[in-house]
Amino acid sequence: MMTVSNPQSLLRELGRDERLLWSGVPRRGVVFRPSDLMTIPFTLLWGGFAVFWEYSVLSKDAPFFFGIWGVPFVLIGLYMIVGRFFADAYLRGRTEYGVTSQRVIIVSGLLSREVKSLPLAAMADITLSEQSNRTGSIQFGPTPPGRAWMAGTPWPGMAKSQPPTFDLIGNVREVYDLIIKAQQACRDRTTS
Repeated sequence: MMTVSNPQSLLRELGRDERLLWSGVPRRGVVFRPSDLMTIPFTLLWGGFAVFWEYSVLSKDAPFFFGIWGVPFVLIGLYMIVGRFFADAYLRGRTEYGVTSQRVIIVSGLLSREVKSLPLAAMADITLSEQSNRTGSIQFGPTPPGRAWMAGTPWPGMAKSQPPTFDLIGNVREVYDLIIKAQQACRDRTTS
């Protein structure tokens, strides 16, 4: 299993009777996802139209307001076409995952450190997505309707509406099995 070489940031989150069973990080670098098959054509149309608009306005004697009006749309288009891949890579580069004897921990954040803690005993919906190369993702909770097409894409302000996920990890089946086993042990402790 892929583990964090120095899981100190996860260890400082542990409670007194808690043990770290696994730690890992998502795949690093720029990644293209299946959802990009739908998203890339849309972003090219949006960005292409925005650039065409701005070029048309600036090459003619259009009012100054029209020139300014198109700038935000060009910037949004550039982010959607290229920038979101680098934002996703940057965010994954600042993310660590942990499975403990009591919970799942996700440490991440763009500007500040954010810790998401999910108690194993309370989890009801855990979804495994596995690729043929044994990498994949584990999602904790259901996907909100209409959000599946955005999976993994860091659209500004939309990350909070996505369910917590161990995204793009190696040996995903082993991690999934470990979570299920730890969850059952946690439930057995609470019933005895």
